[in-house]
Amino acid sequence: MFEWMVWTTPVAVFFCCIALMLVGMTVWELNSPTTLRRGWLPMDTTRGDRLFIGLLVAAYINLIFIGLAGKLQEWMSLEAEPSIWISFVLSMVVLALVMRKG
Repeated sequence: MFEWMVWTTPVAVFFCCIALMLVGMTVWELNSPTTLRRGWLPMDTTRGDRLFIGLLVAAYINLIFIGLAGKLQEWMSLEAEPSIWISFVLSMVVLALVMRKG
């Protein structure tokens, strides 16, 4: 069923983090319903809105990194492509920033 996808450790960790966030947000929402809040995003958002926006941004960061990894290796004269863990950490930091300040 999942033969089409390359399941590396970073990919598995990324999807496990997403699943844990969804479970955590569901429990949090059941215990403490959210209200609209205005942060630096140009609209009023709830926790769920910020999670959705943050997950989209995280996915795009990872896709852009994968697309540019070969070029980064060339531009920076690296022996191998940069580790995908770099984009994972960057995307989780951006997701946390959107959740906290967005």
